[in-house]
Amino acid sequence: MTAQCADDLKLLNRDAIKYIAMFTMFLNHVANIFLEPGTMLFTVLVDIGYFTAPVMCYFLVEGYHYTRSKKKYARRLAVFALISELPFCLAFSEVYTGEKIISFCGFNMIFTLFLCFCILFVMDFAGNELVRIFLIAGLFILSLFSDWALVAPLFTVLFARAGKDKRRIRKAYLTGAGLFALMNFNPGTGLPGIMYAFVYAILSAAGILAAGVVIVRLYNGKRMERGKTFSKWFFYWFYPVHLLILGIIRICAL
Repeated sequence: MTAQCADDLKLLNRDAIKYIAMFTMFLNHVANIFLEPGTMLFTVLVDIGYFTAPVMCYFLVEGYHYTRSKKKYARRLAVFALISELPFCLAFSEVYTGEKIISFCGFNMIFTLFLCFCILFVMDFAGNELVRIFLIAGLFILSLFSDWALVAPLFTVLFARAGKDKRRIRKAYLTGAGLFALMNFNPGTGLPGIMYAFVYAILSAAGILAAGVVIVRLYNGKRMERGKTFSKWFFYWFYPVHLLILGIIRICAL
């Protein structure tokens, strides 16, 4: 494929890809909250939703390097992590803890992105290698108590090391997808059980691989020409608002 043809394929800007990621996340949340685990529809929607995490981590890394104020960026993430915690617990309490109304069920996705931001900051400014490794390991461990545990920090580190090198970005997606598939490989007994587990693990990584194709092949590196401010705040507010609505619907349906 020539360079001109490759450029012609890059049809999606950053905001368009984020809108797609918000939609796939919404499908994942609907499946987790309302559908019966193990059904075909549940599995398909959950797997589609895995598109979101690597996309948001990629744009977090990109935004970290482009932002005019890292302090304001970190503050926005921290504030919306706090705003989102109650809706997150309202939506997922029954899924994660079995509590019908509400209980603490871990920290939300924006909190995880805040941890990922901290990882980038440590990678940039921790001068001592041993201190850097210790702090990053601590942030990885802290992510175990939040949504996208380990996965988002891993993608953040992979993308940070890849920089703008498309080959390394492609490798980062393949590495992340492979590790995620391995995490979801739970073989049963006998050959049928192993084959089913293998197919399930591969399909679980499909959303991540799709995200890689979109970023590497279709992303043009630009933002929307119009509505930049609306899009910026929409992405922050969509998360807590849609979780609040889903949580209220869940409770009303009890």
